[in-house]
Formats: sequence, C-alpha cells, structure tokens
Amino acid sequence: MMTVRETRFPSSSATATQPDAVVRFCDTTLRDGEQAPGVAFTAAEKLAIAGALDAIGVHQIEAGIPAMGVTERDVLREILATDPKAEIVGWCRADHRDVEAAASCGLVTAHLTIPVSDLHLKSKLERDRAWARRRVRDCVVDATDRGMRVSVGFEDASRADDAFVTDLAGELRELGVTRLRWADTVGLLDPVSAYDRLGRLVRAVPGPWEIHAHDDFGLATANTIAAVQAGFTWVSTTVLGLGERAGNAPIEEVAMALRHLLKLPIDLDTTSFRTLAQLVSRAAGRPLPAGKAVVGESVFAHESGIHVHGILRHPATYEPFDPAEVGGRRRLTVGKHSGRASLRHALEQCGITAEESELEPLVEQVRLAATRHKRGLDSRDFQELLGRVEMPAPRAGTPTREEPV
Repeated sequence: MMTVRETRFPSSSATATQPDAVVRFCDTTLRDGEQAPGVAFTAAEKLAIAGALDAIGVHQIEAGIPAMGVTERDVLREILATDPKAEIVGWCRADHRDVEAAASCGLVTAHLTIPVSDLHLKSKLERDRAWARRRVRDCVVDATDRGMRVSVGFEDASRADDAFVTDLAGELRELGVTRLRWADTVGLLDPVSAYDRLGRLVRAVPGPWEIHAHDDFGLATANTIAAVQAGFTWVSTTVLGLGERAGNAPIEEVAMALRHLLKLPIDLDTTSFRTLAQLVSRAAGRPLPAGKAVVGESVFAHESGIHVHGILRHPATYEPFDPAEVGGRRRLTVGKHSGRASLRHALEQCGITAEESELEPLVEQVRLAATRHKRGLDSRDFQELLGRVEMPAPRAGTPTREEPV
C-alpha cells in the first residue's frame, strides 16, 4: 500500500509532565499471557519474548511460575543468564514451596499472590481473612529472609472489602514489601469508580501500587489509565492483551494512551511495538487482528474519500499519532469508499495525471470492482481496471508502481 510521509507529528515529549512521573511497566506476557487457553510457549520462544521485552525497556518482566516444575525453572535460569536490564520476577502463590522454588532459580525478586475477596477465600480455598493475613505475612518474611525483593498481589481485589485490603496493605508495607498489586481479576471494575476507589487506597497506604486489569468487559486499558490517574505508578500489561479469558491490559495500548492522553513520559521503545506484537502473535498461535488498536495492520490504513482527502492535507486529521511511533506505516487504499482525492493520488503514483471529468467514471468502476472482490483493490486489480477504462497514458519515464494501492 502507498505510504504518505509529507507531515510529521510533533514529539509528545514536549507536553510531558515531570520526569519522575514516568509510569513503570511490569509485563506478564510470559506468565499471565501464557495462561491464556491453548497458549504454550517453547523455551526458545520465552527467551525471544523476554529479550524483546527487555530491548524495548520494560522495567520488570514477570517471566514465569517457578513452582510449575523443572522445565519452567530451567527457562527462568536461562532468562536470568542473559543478564537483562529488566528485573526478572517469578510469580508465586503465598506458599513456602513457591518461595523455595523461586529462590532455587536464582531469582532475587518474587511476586507473592494472595486472594483477598471472601468469594475466593471461602469458595476456592475454604479459608477466611485471618488465614490470608497470616499466610501472606509468613511468606513475605520467608522470602525477605532469603534476601529477596518481594511484591504482593491482591487477587480479586475489586470484589474484596476495601477496609480489609487497606489494613493488609499497611501491614505488608511495614514488612518491607516493595510494591502492592491490586488485581481486577475478572474485569468487573469501571474507570469512573476506579478513580475514586483507588485514589482512596493510595492516600490511605502511600507507596508504589500496581494495577493488574483484566479485559472481560473490554475495560482493561481504561481501568489501567484510571488507576494511574488515581496515583498508581506501576502497570501490569501483556503484549496484545494476551491472557486468561478475554486477556489483560495490552502494553501497546496502555503506553500510547499514557503518552498521548495523559501526556506522561513513557521510556519504552514504542517503535518496536509492531515487531513485538508479531513475535508474540506467532508464538501464541493467535492471528494479529487487522483492527487491533495501535499495532493492527489496518489501524493506519485509509480508504474513505473524506478521510484520504484529510490525510493528504494533514495526517493528524484522521490519525491520533504518527504510525512510525509504533513501528507502523500509513497506507492509502483504493476500495468501495474511495473518492476522487484517493484515486487522483493513486493515479499520480502510477504517473498518470487525470482531469476531473475522467475521475468520476473511474470512481464508479472502482466501487463496482471492490464490491465484486469483497475487498480493496491491490495494484494488479487497479492496473487491470485502468486497462479497461480510458485514461491518459503514464508520463514518460515514470515507472508503474508494483506495490498494492
């Protein structure tokens, strides 16, 4: 498809807030992402994904579950052996066996998870809040006694009693827990109530908080942004939102929303987002949807006549940011909804200058052809159509483009 590069978007860093407002990313593609039904990464794929996440500047990589067994621990050791800049963390239940498994891999950072809703405690574990409090405290002490840095995740926090979560969070801060993760485990949160609710939590228990949002109602990115607005400084993400059920907050969506909507500095190499998305898509065996926000093949493609007219004048008319910012490119396609501006531009790429009176019949032929093909026209379709429509000859010395229109 043809690429338009006449106008560049201004750098968003000009509107960024204070440097210390950088939001930090804990990416869990290799843990929660791999827990998506039917997804199983090979050791080579896990190493490749960890390397790609490290290369874009992710601050922490939740690389797996040490308690899963010898194979998982071996991969974790291999990831650690690459000496990544990112901190590598193992995901653990609040269980002494999990802490031991993490320590045996050479991990110096462990994330301990404890259910905090009565639903999970009673229905899943047949336990109560007092048990959860004792269990997580004991495991935190176990891990810190081993010299490990510890973060704690509150599973199903969105359905838990806020007073209990607040009290437990305060106790864990005193034990030296470095960060607390608030999990919306089945995606029941909404961004409006999240802002107030999570803001109260940050004020009650100051310090680093991380949001872990699931996408069951399509609100994971919105809830993650609301949490940052409320004072959370860490976000839990996965590439493409890969994860259990409907998935998690996608790293690419969260990063670009923070940069462009909240004007916060994002110290990730966002130009590698499309390459990273393709890597994870292949490893997961899940096609990358053309319309996937930020990294889909079609998110910077324009066919509608009024849109192409605007894009040719100034790309910002129909694009929220420069596609190059995420490793993409702009495409103008010829199809059923193309107008005269689109076709004039497509003809110019073929070295043809057409009069207005010659464009209208071509518009009608393009619409008929696109309807017949049930898709936009590629370069061969367009050349064949031009052969059936009386058009001026190409300018001498102007090569006909072979790439799709």
